[in-house]
Amino acid sequence: MRAPDPIAFSILGIDIRWYGILIGIGFILAIWLSYRRAPRYGINSDNILDLAVFIIPVSLVCARLYYVIFNWSYYAGDFMAIINTRNGGLAIHGGVIGGIIVALILCHRNKISFLNLADLIFPTVALAQSIGRWGNFFNSEAHGGPTDLPWAIEVNGQMVHPTFLYESLWCLALFIFLSLLGSKRKFTGQIACMYGILYSTERILVEQLRTDSLMIGPFKQAQVLSLCVIIICLGAYWILMNKENKKQKRS
Repeated sequence: MRAPDPIAFSILGIDIRWYGILIGIGFILAIWLSYRRAPRYGINSDNILDLAVFIIPVSLVCARLYYVIFNWSYYAGDFMAIINTRNGGLAIHGGVIGGIIVALILCHRNKISFLNLADLIFPTVALAQSIGRWGNFFNSEAHGGPTDLPWAIEVNGQMVHPTFLYESLWCLALFIFLSLLGSKRKFTGQIACMYGILYSTERILVEQLRTDSLMIGPFKQAQVLSLCVIIICLGAYWILMNKENKKQKRS
């Protein structure tokens, strides 16, 4: 299977790419679902709209900066190339980091539990990732190495692993799992920790297949960061679970 035209349509000579459309759809769905589900977590829905106003631009800027920093040898000295995101070049880890920073600030200002907000939002983040990854397909990027598997895609005349598809399916399953867990969570922060553990596990596995990974010396940075996230989330899960168990015993 070969990727279709990356350009969806043109307006007044300006090409509108599927990459941006799909990322936009992912953001909109994440905001809408979080808005609808906020009362279940004791959060005012209007706080989600306040968060969205800041988190969308900051996440996009941080996702681009993260990508540029780890590709500095390519972007150094070329400002126009740095700000040109139309052909791709957004790192999800950078976007998530930017979003977390914004959420921490707004939670402090509005006296909202950050962990409670994270439990609400992270399932929708997984859904947004599942949709946004298809932008990589239209741009013929973020793919794996050569393969003769029946679901391979053609890039530059070669059949390769559709790693975007692997991550899209995993994130869709993660969204469903975390959404179901929401009604059964045993402590605040459980869903956020599970997102960090399960998404990072997938990223370590899929990143091994990719041929365009950002690097830290000889290591793939996504794998290094994902391993750190798994360790942190496992530790947080254990601490939060024990804290809740002690609280229940006292009551």
